[in-house]
Amino acid sequence: MATRFESFNAPQSLLDSVRSLPEKPGIYQFINEDNLIIYIGKAKNLKKRVSSYFQKAPDSAKLAVLIRKIKTINHLVVDTESDALILENNLIKRHLPRYNVLLKDDKTFPWICISNEPFPKVFTTRTVVKDGSKYFGPYTSGKIWKNLIDLIRSLYKVRTCSLTLTGENISAGKFKVCLEYHIGNCLAPCIGLQDENDYLAQIEQISKILKGNTKGVIQLLTQDMLGFSDNYEFEKAARLKEKIGLLEQFQSKSTVANTKIKHVDVFTIVSDERAGYVNFMKVVDGALVQTHSMELKKRLDETEEELLLFAIIEMRQRIQSDAPEILVPFILEYPLENLLITVPQKGDKRTLLDLSTRNARYFKMDRQKQQIKHIKLSGVTRKLETLKNDLRLSDLPVHIECFDNSNIQGTNPVAACIVFKNAIPSKNDYRHFNIKTVTGPDDFASMEEVVFRRYKRMLDEGQTLPQLIIVDGGKGQLHSAMNSIEKLGLRHKIALVGIAKRLEEIYFPGDSVPLYLDKKSESLRLIQQMRNEAHRFGITHHRRKREKAMAVSELDLIKGVGEQTRTLLLTHFDSVEDLKKAGFQKISEVVGPSKARIITDYFQKTVG
Repeated sequence: MATRFESFNAPQSLLDSVRSLPEKPGIYQFINEDNLIIYIGKAKNLKKRVSSYFQKAPDSAKLAVLIRKIKTINHLVVDTESDALILENNLIKRHLPRYNVLLKDDKTFPWICISNEPFPKVFTTRTVVKDGSKYFGPYTSGKIWKNLIDLIRSLYKVRTCSLTLTGENISAGKFKVCLEYHIGNCLAPCIGLQDENDYLAQIEQISKILKGNTKGVIQLLTQDMLGFSDNYEFEKAARLKEKIGLLEQFQSKSTVANTKIKHVDVFTIVSDERAGYVNFMKVVDGALVQTHSMELKKRLDETEEELLLFAIIEMRQRIQSDAPEILVPFILEYPLENLLITVPQKGDKRTLLDLSTRNARYFKMDRQKQQIKHIKLSGVTRKLETLKNDLRLSDLPVHIECFDNSNIQGTNPVAACIVFKNAIPSKNDYRHFNIKTVTGPDDFASMEEVVFRRYKRMLDEGQTLPQLIIVDGGKGQLHSAMNSIEKLGLRHKIALVGIAKRLEEIYFPGDSVPLYLDKKSESLRLIQQMRNEAHRFGITHHRRKREKAMAVSELDLIKGVGEQTRTLLLTHFDSVEDLKKAGFQKISEVVGPSKARIITDYFQKTVG
């Protein structure tokens, strides 16, 4: 397939800018003719990496399209390869370039927030506000999130109210205790019954727990418990013992590996042709304290390493991870500063990696089920399954295209292609064709031309092909369409049928005996709907083209009105009739008063 693009030559100005790139790490931006960033990449060596795009034929249609759209190249040098990774990630999220990986994060997961205010509150939220508050998460596992909240509520008495507890407000006696105080869930800092330092000590312990450091909190509480016991304050010691028991119970439930594994982030990936599915796990003292999965949609057939690197930078930035080690399934080409990258082969770390891989697979399966479920909406699947069975198709015809030729008395031959996706019109994908290579009213040759043009372009641009093509006509039109399909090497990749108008017969390539579908069947109704829509779309285009040709011929008769003036008039006014009704003032706004006078005088004479 690559040989199809060998003829592409980059402009000399573009090649000159590539040659001037430094041989240093950094990021590069490809910019199109509209001055839009269409791709952002990272490089250990900018000159070597960017030059590789222009030294050989692109190995995919999508890459060839990207390269053809490049008009200018910007770059930024950074100190290290790790800096290039981080900068690339941040710029992709800011600019969302057309050809970069797309992060599909369609859910807003909850965070646990410690607010930035006197006597901070601890609460869950799905919105992160940069106001100095501390956020822990996001938590995609409802079990981990709920267990943490329940643990914090059991261990600590923190306020839930929205009062502004400044020292001045408390001293002024502005507040009264609420129900939370009376039922023992709050120690009433609002009226000065709890010291702020004591309250902040609780918040510090909560922060450690949310970071996964339950072991450190247990050690601290144990020291305090022993101190109370030595001072014969057995009631306080007993309360602390109860808290230690809750923490140990929580820690044992969260443990998934040897507690000797102190602090690691685990990343794994599985992928298919469409996307990569990454699972992340944060493990502290052998306990799983956080997990998250994300989908990364491919744009240029990215490798698993490219997708995984993007996910690692994204996730560690998002949760502000300070884990000194990450576990990954394969060696990464790019180093990450101050970070040990391990590919475990056996032992407890390998067990963690296998657990993360299973989670990535489950996430991939769940995403695929969601896609199937989306297609099933409104009975679409039933309709498409019926069509698949009736036409003996190998694939579900989610994407169908229908062609129709249109010419009246051999004039202005045109063709139309309409597109249905999930059994409903996808009007943005409709296309008109003006016949270029056929002279006269030859429906067979016209069909062969437009089918070839349509799918040649789709192949060149790397677009997704339909599962089914319908042509309006019998064996002749079908044979012509099949000629083009075979020329493009798509014979066994796309199903093709023709529908003959007289008896609504369905013809298959190479089969002289047509199929007669039940007149009331959903399959026939869908095929007829597409055929009628293609006919309507084609006739509308043909009528406009014919009217325009007639209009041009009439305007040709007006002396002093040239081609440029005719084009302006026909762009502004839908028809000659509209032009006649417009009057001098409106016409002069388009072509000026002198031309307007010539035109209005001509129409007055012809009417008279």
